[in-house]
This record gives sequence, structure tokens and C-alpha cells, in this order.
Amino acid sequence: MAVIKSGKVVIVLAGRHAGKKAVVVKTFDDGNGSDKKFSHCLVAGLARGPRKVTKSMNKAKVEKRSKAMKPFVKYMNLRHVFPTRYVVDLDLKKAVDEAELVDAERKVDVKKNLKKLFLDRYLNQKEVTSEKKAQGSTYFFQKLRF
Repeated sequence: MAVIKSGKVVIVLAGRHAGKKAVVVKTFDDGNGSDKKFSHCLVAGLARGPRKVTKSMNKAKVEKRSKAMKPFVKYMNLRHVFPTRYVVDLDLKKAVDEAELVDAERKVDVKKNLKKLFLDRYLNQKEVTSEKKAQGSTYFFQKLRF
């Protein structure tokens, strides 16, 4: 699919993380031959987003409430994700290595690195260069309203 590319914010439609937002890390249009013969993608998203923050809260409290984020990494069928118009310029290809997702212990380390990456972006949203990417990161960290 030409619509779903790396960096695109998607909404997961099926499974444990249904209704959650994620960012596409890598797509496999023709499958990978061995176990997944269907088109799929590797996504990294937020199983639990940051808690609500108001202007009156001090910096320490904002940081504490932001640490509530819990990331997930998963291979998803392209039919089970819904692309949005938003794009995020997070460099997730370096943080999420496919070889590390096979082992459960190394997958925990990948999630810890993702949490640091997401937390850093969440706390420094104003430093994003382009307007379009800033909108994407703002949308990604907001709770899904429907």
C-alpha cells in the first residue's frame, strides 16, 4: 500500500491494542515469505498515553505525569491498521531493530528505548521543525476521541 509508509500515524483496529495510535516503522508489502505471507507492517505505539497536564502544573509534576506512557511494538496486518493524515518525524528505525524483537528479553529493552524516545518527543514538542510534523506529534500523544 502506498498510503502506509514509515512515519505515518495509524490507528490499530484489531487485537489487544485496538483503538490505540501507533507509528509505522517499516512496511512489508508482499509479506516476508516464511511465516507472514500477507502484507504487514511493524508498528510502535502507545498502549497507555501520558496523563492530562494543565498549565498550572510545575515542571516536575508534568514530567511525572508524562512517565505513565507505556509503548508497544508489534507486527500488524495492513488490513488491521487505519492510516491517518498525520506524519511523525521520529527516527524509529534505529530504536526498533527487527532482530531484537525475536527474543522476549531484548524486546523489553526495545520498549524501554521507545519509552525514552516517546517521552523525549512528548516533553519537547515545541522543538519540531515543520508545522506538519508538529501537528502529527501533537495528534499522536492525544487521547483518541470518538
